[in-house]
Amino acid sequence: MATLVRIAQIETLQGQTTVLHDVDWQQFEAILEDLGENRASRIAYFDGVLEIQMPLPEHDANKELIGDLIKMLFAYLLMDY
Repeated sequence: MATLVRIAQIETLQGQTTVLHDVDWQQFEAILEDLGENRASRIAYFDGVLEIQMPLPEHDANKELIGDLIKMLFAYLLMDY
């Protein structure tokens, strides 16, 4: 008998990747809903393989810096974003 595991029970450590095989599209959508919109992990799905990647904190810092630079550029050019 197969035992179901909720995606919230799986922990992916910073800088690590978790790969789940044989995931159908409906399961993928349910997982996305379970994880919610405000998550730190990156999700990729292709041909039944789901990859959950947890970036290192320094990657998020770089992302924030680049975003801030782009916002300043748009402000300087008086453009809406």
